[in-house]
Order: sequence, then C-alpha cells, then structure tokens
Amino acid sequence: RAKHAKNHCAMYDVCGQREDGKALNCPISVPAVTPSSSFSHKVQSLCPTITGDVCCTEQQFDILRSQVQQAVPFLTGCPACLRNFLNLFCELSCSPDQSLFINVTSTVQQNSTTSTVDGIEFFLSEEFGVNLFNSCKDVQFGALNTRAMDFVGGGAKTYKEWLAFIGRQADLYEPGSPYYIKFHTSANESSPMSLLNTKMFPCWDASLSCSCGDCPGAKECTESSLPPSPQKNACSVEIGGTKILCIDLGLGILYLLLLVGIVAWLWVTTRRYEEPSDAEIREELLQSEETNGVEITPVEVGLEKDETSTPESHEPVLEKFLSRWFRSQGTWIARHPGVVLLLSILVTIILCIGLVKMNVETNPENLWVSPGSAAATEKKFFDTELTPFYRIEQLILATLPDENGVSPPILTDDNLKLMFEIQNKVDDLRGNLSGRTVSLQDICMKPFGTVCATQSVLQHYSSSENCLSAYQSPVDPSTAVGGFEGTNYTQATAFVVTYPVNNAVSSTEGANDAAIAWEKAFVRLAKKELQQLASSHNLTLAFSSESSVQSELERESYADVVTILVSYLVMFLYISFTLGDSLPEVAPFYVTSKVFLGLGGVIIVALSVLGSVGFFSAVGVKSTLIIAEVIPFLVLAVGVDNMCILVHALKRQEPELPLDLRVGNALAEVGPSITLASLAEFLAFAIGSFTPMPACRVFSMFAAFAILLDFLLQITAFVSLLTYDFTRTEANRVDCLPCIKARQRDYNAGYRNISAFFKTTAACLFQKVHAPLLLKPAVKAVVLAAFSALLLVSIALAVRLPAGLNQQIVLPRDSYLQGYFNNVTSHLRIGPPLYFVVQDYNYSARSNQTNKLCSISHCHPDSLLNEVSRAALTPQTSFIARPAASWLDDFLVWLSPDAFGCCRTFPDGSYCPPDDQPPCCPEWEDYCGLSETCKDCTTCFLQSDLIDGRPTTEQFRKKLPWFLDALPSADCSKGGRGAYSNSLNLSGYKNGTIRAFEFRTYHTALNKQTDYIDALRAVKDFTARVSKSLNISVFPYSVFYIFFEQYLDIWKNTLISLVLAVAAVFLVCLVVTTSLATAGIILLVILMIVINLLGLMSIWTIQLNAVSVVNLIMSVGIAVEFCVHITHAFSVSTGDRSMRATKALTTMGASVFSGITLTKLVGVVVLVFARSEIFVVYYFRMYFGLVVLGFLHGLVFLPVSRDYFFFFFFFVLGSHARTFFLSRFS
Repeated sequence: RAKHAKNHCAMYDVCGQREDGKALNCPISVPAVTPSSSFSHKVQSLCPTITGDVCCTEQQFDILRSQVQQAVPFLTGCPACLRNFLNLFCELSCSPDQSLFINVTSTVQQNSTTSTVDGIEFFLSEEFGVNLFNSCKDVQFGALNTRAMDFVGGGAKTYKEWLAFIGRQADLYEPGSPYYIKFHTSANESSPMSLLNTKMFPCWDASLSCSCGDCPGAKECTESSLPPSPQKNACSVEIGGTKILCIDLGLGILYLLLLVGIVAWLWVTTRRYEEPSDAEIREELLQSEETNGVEITPVEVGLEKDETSTPESHEPVLEKFLSRWFRSQGTWIARHPGVVLLLSILVTIILCIGLVKMNVETNPENLWVSPGSAAATEKKFFDTELTPFYRIEQLILATLPDENGVSPPILTDDNLKLMFEIQNKVDDLRGNLSGRTVSLQDICMKPFGTVCATQSVLQHYSSSENCLSAYQSPVDPSTAVGGFEGTNYTQATAFVVTYPVNNAVSSTEGANDAAIAWEKAFVRLAKKELQQLASSHNLTLAFSSESSVQSELERESYADVVTILVSYLVMFLYISFTLGDSLPEVAPFYVTSKVFLGLGGVIIVALSVLGSVGFFSAVGVKSTLIIAEVIPFLVLAVGVDNMCILVHALKRQEPELPLDLRVGNALAEVGPSITLASLAEFLAFAIGSFTPMPACRVFSMFAAFAILLDFLLQITAFVSLLTYDFTRTEANRVDCLPCIKARQRDYNAGYRNISAFFKTTAACLFQKVHAPLLLKPAVKAVVLAAFSALLLVSIALAVRLPAGLNQQIVLPRDSYLQGYFNNVTSHLRIGPPLYFVVQDYNYSARSNQTNKLCSISHCHPDSLLNEVSRAALTPQTSFIARPAASWLDDFLVWLSPDAFGCCRTFPDGSYCPPDDQPPCCPEWEDYCGLSETCKDCTTCFLQSDLIDGRPTTEQFRKKLPWFLDALPSADCSKGGRGAYSNSLNLSGYKNGTIRAFEFRTYHTALNKQTDYIDALRAVKDFTARVSKSLNISVFPYSVFYIFFEQYLDIWKNTLISLVLAVAAVFLVCLVVTTSLATAGIILLVILMIVINLLGLMSIWTIQLNAVSVVNLIMSVGIAVEFCVHITHAFSVSTGDRSMRATKALTTMGASVFSGITLTKLVGVVVLVFARSEIFVVYYFRMYFGLVVLGFLHGLVFLPVSRDYFFFFFFFVLGSHARTFFLSRFS
C-alpha cells in the first residue's frame, strides 16, 4: 500500500520505456533520497525550490530536463512564467514530499517482476493553477507571432484546460506525458492527499518581471507613454433626441437665410418692377430675330451697322478686340481654305511622327503611385535592403450556404481527399517559358531549402511528432482555413491554400518570367479542371495569382473597345444630323446634310489626340490606357460643341452677304466665347498636370495639349471645311459626293426671313417656352430656392464621400477575380502581412537600442515591440491583429543560458545543435533521447557572461550568424533559419550597426476599401509616434500601402487641384470679359456644378480616387462649356438684364442644348452597355450627371442668377456699391 507522508515518494527511478523510447517511472513508495553534492547542485540549477532530499534519480532528472527543454524556448522571454512552469514539473518529478500530492492510480506490467506508472493523480490548489495560468497566458511565440499557450497548452483559455492538456497521455511518437495525469483542485477531508500550493510568481514580479508583450496586465504596461493619436470626432448636436452633425445643422440654417434673401428679392422685384407681358417678350424677341438675335459691336466692315445702333451693348474691350481679330481671321481663311487645310495637316503630321516612340504604361505602381511618395520610397527600400514580398498564388475552397444562408463546416473526409487531389494536380502542373518547363518547385519559396512553404491544412498530414509542417515550420490555422468565428477552427467553412512564390525587384527585367509562366498555367488549370472538381463536390473554388490583376486589367482594356467605338460612332452620327438642315423647301436632305463636315470634325479631333500623344511620346512621356479610352471622348465632346456653335452661328448670318464675310462675322460672333471656353479648359487640365499621381498627371498633360490643338485646328482647319461645305450646299451639290449636283433651287430664299436654325424644335422651345417662363419673378425665386437646396444638400453629401477604388469595379464583370475577392471578404479571417522596418539598428551594449526594441524580460516597457503588442489589444482601432514576430526576442532567448537546448557549443567552441538534430540525433532515428555525441555540449554563455541578460557587442556579433543558421526543432524552437532568414540585412553588421531589419505581424481582416485606408492611416500614425518617442527610424510596410497611400491625402489633393483649376478659369474669364461680376457668376456656377457632382457621387456610391479625380478636373473644363457661351451672348446683347438673358437663351441656348447637351448625352448613354463596371460607374454615371447638371445650371440657373446677385450686392451694400458695380462690372 502506498504511503502518503512528508519526505516520502510516490514514484522513484525508471523501470521501463514505451515503444517510442519515452521513459516510464517506477510506482515505488519509498522515502525521499539524499542526493550527492553534485546532483543536488544540478537539481537546484533547474529547480531552485527543491533543497535537501529528492524523489528522483539523476537519470530521471536528465529526462525531466530534456522534456521541459522543448517548452523552455517558448517561455524563456517571460521569466516568471518559465519559473512557475518549471516548478510544476520539478515538484512532480523530484519533490521530497511528492507522495502528499501525487497518487499513482494505474500501472502497466513490463514483465513478471516489473511494472511502470501508467496514470497518476496530481493534487494542487486552485490558486496554484490560476496563478500558473495567469503568468503564462499572454506570453508570445515570436516566430509565428501567436501565443505560446497555443503550443505548450493546446490553445487553452483557462487553467483547467491547460492542466488537462498537460495531463493527457500522449500517443506514440507524439510530444507529451508518457502517462496519464489527472489534476484535482480539491481533496476529501478523509483523504491523506493534500494540495500543492508552492509560491507562484506573477508576471509583473520585480525579480522575474516579464515584458509588456508577455504581461500586458502589469501596472507599467496598462498605459502607453506615447502621445495619444489625435481624435477626429465629427461635431454633432442632439436635437429632440436625434443627433445631427454640425455641418448639417449649419447648412440648414444657411438655407433658411438664403430663403429669406430670395423672398426679400422676390418682394422687392414685384414691388419695383412690373412683370413684362408675354406679348412684350415676343415682340422683343421678334425684334431680336430681325437683327440676327445677338447684336455684335461692329468693326470696320462696310456692311455692318453703325456703332450708335447698339448703345446698350456691354461687350468688353478684350472681347471687342477678339471679335475684330476673328472677323479678319475668318474672312482670310474663307478666302484661302486650301492653304489653311494643308498647313494644318502638315503641323499635325509633324506632331504625329512622335507616335513611333509611343510606349504604354501598364504597371499599376507606375500608374497610381508617385515615384517620390513615402510608400514608393519605403517599398524600394524594403525590396532592395531586405527581400521583395513574395508572390501569392491562392485557392479558396468553400462550402455552399444552405437554404437558411448558413455554410456548413468544410472539415470532412471527402473534402480533405478532394484537397489532396487538387494538391496533386498543382504539384504536377508545368508552365512553359520559351520551351522550358516550369514547376512550382522551381519558383516557390523554400525557407529551409528543399520544400515549398505552402500554407495549407494539408500540412497537418505531413507533420511528424514535432507538429511541424512538411517544410519544418508551424502553420498558422488562420491562414489555412477561413469562415470560422473566433478560434473555432473546426467550424471553418473554407480551405485556404497559399503558395508563396519567390519575387524579384520589379525593376529587374525578366526576373519573374518563370513565375508568370507558371501562374498562367495555374489559372488555366483552376478554370478548366479545379473548378469542375469543386463543383462535383458541391463546393466553390475561387483562385488568384500574383499576375491575375494585371492580366485582367489588360483584358478589360480591350473588352470595351466596341462599346467605346459605338459611343464615338453615335456622336458622329448625331453631329452629322444636328449640323444639317431638315428643310425640304430649301434643298434636299442629301444636300443640306453635314456628314462630310461631321466626318471632318471627327478627323480633326482624332488628329488632335494623335498629335498630343505624338508630342509627348517624342519627349519621352509614356501613354496610358486611360488616355486612349477617355481623351478622344473628351476632346470629341468639347470639339462637337464648338463645331455646332460655329455652324449655327454661320447659319444665323444674313444670306445676302458674301460667304467669306459671313464666315468672318460668324467667327467674330462666337470666337471669343469659344476661345474663353477652350482656354479655360486648357488651363484646368494644365493645372491637373501638377498632381503627384502619375496617371492623373499624364492624363491632364495629354488632355490639355489635345484641347489646345483641337481649338487651334477648329478655328483654322474646321473653318476651312465649313467654307467648303457651305460653298457646296449653296451650289446644290450632294454631301460627300460634291461632283454630283442636285436639281437647282433658290437656296438663299429660305434664309431671307427666318433662318433654318430657328425652325428647329429646340430653338422654338427656348424662344416660346423656356425664355418667357424664366422671366417670371416667381419662377426665378423657385429656381434659386431649388438650386440653393441642391447645392447645400450636395455639400452635406460630399463630406460623406468615401475614398477608395473597389477592385471588383475595375475588373471585367465576367472576371474570375470577382468571385475571388468576394471569397476573400467573406472567408478570410486574417489580413495582409504587416512589417515594422527598423533602419540603422545599433546593437552595441552602450546604445541601449536593443531594450528600446525588444519585448522580453528587462526590455523597455514602451519599446517598439511592446507598443505593437499593446496596439494589438485594440485591433478595432489599431488594425494590428497580433504582436509582432521578433527575431530580436528570439535571438536573445536563444542566447540565454535558460534556453539550455539552444545556443550550445562543442568543447572545441564550434556550434552544437539541439539534441534532436544531426549530428546529435541521426536522421534515421524516429526518437532521440539523451545524445552521446552531444553529451559534452554546454550553453554558449553563463548568466555571469551577460550584462543584465544582454550579450556584449562582440557576443552579439559572433552569435547572430549562428542563430540565423540554426534550424528550429522540438528541443529548440527558437532557431532563426527559415523564420528570419530574410528578415535582416547583415551587410556591414560587423561594424556594430544592422542596416535594416523587420518585425512582422498581420493586419486584421480588411474587407472594404475604407478598411485598407483606415488601417494604413492608423499604422502610419502609430509608427510615427513610436519612432519619435524612441528616436529610432521605423516605418511600416505592407504590400497594399503603395496603392492606398494616395487616399490618405486625396481630399486635400483633390481640393487643391479643383481650386487651382477653378481659379485658372476665373482669371481667364476675368481677363477676357473684364467683368468681375461675369467672372464671379461663372465661377459660382462652375463650383456649384462640381459640388453637385460630388454630392451625386455620394448618392451613386462613386468613390473618390484617381479616376474620379480626373473626371472632377475634367468637369471644371466641361462646366465652362455650359456657362461661357450663354454669358458671352448675354454680354453682347442689348436691353435690361432680363431681356438680355432672354436673347442669350434664344440665340445661344439652342446651340448649347443641341451642340453640347444632347451630343454628350448620346455618347454617354452608350457607355451604360459597357462590360466593365468601371465604365458604367466612373464614366457613364459621372459623365451623365455632369451633362445633366451642366445643362440645368447653364440654361436654368445661370440666366436667372444675375438678378438675385445684383440685388444682393446693391440692396445690401447700398447705392454707392450699386453705382460702382454698374459702372465697372455690369
């Protein structure tokens, strides 16, 4: 019968072993034994709490030492945890009072005379268990930046779970106890057993303190000394229980004030002025028609009216000069059209010669990232000083949701067999590179030199007793499965397979060709075979390769060529239709049509675009696909406006005049407004060329030059074509076939009393309905109130406009990546890898930088790694998922004498590996116990050799290469090979400084564009504060930063670009019109259009990004088209403001409507059928919104706005201001 008393043993000595070689104790109840002096010293080196007698032999102690050394490297960074953990096993194995808390419950008969322990009971107090667990629960395992408890405790969440894990009887060849241990935290009063309750050290104990990363509950670790991140909480006010943003409240109050002003204006207007009757309006319009609608201040031409006939004309001085110049210019061109055409063609041909040097930029980094940006600089540093981030090839195999929308777990035998089948196909896959085959083995990342580091659930089935994968490294379950909640991996709904492939610096030509060749084969395999396999098992398969996005973007660029061409064709047909006349009483349609003229105009646009591309190609600027897709559309839309306006102006001229004088008069009438619009558009895009975003900058440069060239060709070459076309028409010759002459009619008769232009539906609408209606004061008030509300609502919406560019919108709708990104969002539970890169680390003992960086015992509480660990406690705001994996922590632990199985030397001073690695353990052995080969190995250092637990500069320098070459294994998991092989740049490190290294962790799962932007902003802010606090150069890096950095300042850059563009337009308008009031109203209308467009973007969920910024800059130029022509017509008309607005609408409104609004609409509507979502969202929606808003503001708001703003200034500022404004700016 076993005796349970003090100084008595329950087990003593070793009586046998299992098949796997693990020793089994003897179930012998004997008194505790007095050890020899040397053995006593040996015991106390590991178990300082055990003094005097012991219940273990030296063999038992050596077995204990070899077994616990597997766990020691996981826990060494936290001395309190390690001491408590060792105390547990020391008391179990060697305590002289062992029989008081250990009871042998079962034995196994080894032979007829010998039995061994097979099961015991271990009685310990609950306080002991709680304190043991609490001291170790937060200790981190750096290599995998996860909890050490996941390895030494099976992921235990409570002390009971941990004790249950420790006590389970391990299967053969698996790590763990060779016998079953049942832990009890209570004992019956009648039982002879008592509860073990030796002293446990909390992790913040002064003598054995742990770092903040391993002990976040310590007092000094609860709060960071870093300055807090500035909080950006939106101002809000609570009214009636509803929280209202301050900006919304302010805009509401402002609208009420505007309404008061509008009502006051309406009251004053109806009191002071009598509303003109419809008869008076029509009479005025008829008089206006008799004088060609718009009275131009005459110049020295014999057939013009005398200056005194237009005493009320308000044409500015510069516009008068431009009118005279355009009149003479137009007359000369009409007399020499052939010469002008030839010179125009010659100039464009010279510019187009540069096309032979044209190169198209397709690299996303070069398109959307400024070369001088912080992200680009940091990526270049990371790629060159460390190692480029590996290429990612990925499969996501997921279960289909049931009728309730719930996806069942994927962990079944059939699904695992399918995974093996898929893996075999991928392993057998071969790519073709110029006749050479490429396999995954040729290109994959191999941390240990032989096996690919595939992240897959299948690695579990390649594991050996040490629980490592086939490539001898732990596999993070978060990267191998997805769709689970918390850490409930067994309920995962997806398998995630990642194939990391070696990457090369992007500037190295052809370095990634082999990888790209294999990736193409991988995509084909997934499309043709793997998806079918998944479907046959009622599963879905999503996949992606590193080159997939770029390949699909290139495919997308050609996917909508037909749509774009149809859009251009529709605009061309509309031009040909709208420029012609449908008046059979004048001439047949085949005479009056303008197909040839429209074709000529389209060719001019094409030559403008080609000339611009040729010019910039000649000077070495690469083109982009967005230029080919957007600029022709833009220039055609702008060019069509001018063509319509020129043709309509020529039609309005007196037919009795010679054609050359009519051309001169038409150019004098509309030339200044065309110049103003074109110059404003040119400057708007020229301003855009200063944006740091390469795609926007290049687009703006090409667009500005194309618009300028198009303007010059239109006032020269197109005027020549116009002259030829009108000569043909008046000669009754057939359009496109001028050699054929139609039956003679009196062509001029139809234009003597009323021009064909005014017989169009649009002109009649503006003359008889639109203009008279807008003259009514009540209608003006409604218009002002409605547009004011629209503006203020748009401001409220614009501030809510999110930044970003959804990847799925950029890709074709039928792209396989659409499903992949959906699966990433729904299944992945971990985000992209995150690196904290430290530059110029001085590892000398006197620098103290080591303690400012590390996170083990004796490290600075606010060190970099401790701050990262602290930030990981609030992942919802920091976007940092875990503490960082630290080569520095692992190196310091590896060096420590406490990790006695790690840094060891043979007697000759050479490196001695752990006992479970060759030559200590032969490769053919399944299990290695104590090694004869390495029995004389000793730790590299004694505690006395270190300074406060840290190596000297010389010790650091000599042992760092050993650490980086050390293989991790069960006896020492802290080896640096594989995990940290590419984490340091050791060039020149012998001088005491490491040029660069990284600590790695993960972002939290990022599912939306705003998540990526917020994560980047949060981590950059965090790193900047840490770097400043520690006075060490640190920056964060992740693969997506380079694309998302633009969004950190996109609002600022957008506003700057828009303000500069609008300011340029304002200055041009002010210089040309010499009227502050006119320029100010144009400025106001353009701002309203742009702000309304921003509000519309918010409603339509169009994000703010490079594409939309380009469109917004373009909107400034397009908005000018809707304003300046009406404004110019207003300024050269006679009468009071209402009548001048009426004349401007009647004469120019129809041209703006048919030549600008409808032309753009017919081209834009075609884009709704585009296959690419980006065309629908960013081109159709934005262009459509711009055209509608431009039409409403140009033809509804602009004509009535002058009255209100004149009233505001004159009524509010007084009579002196009224006199001043009227005399200077009206």
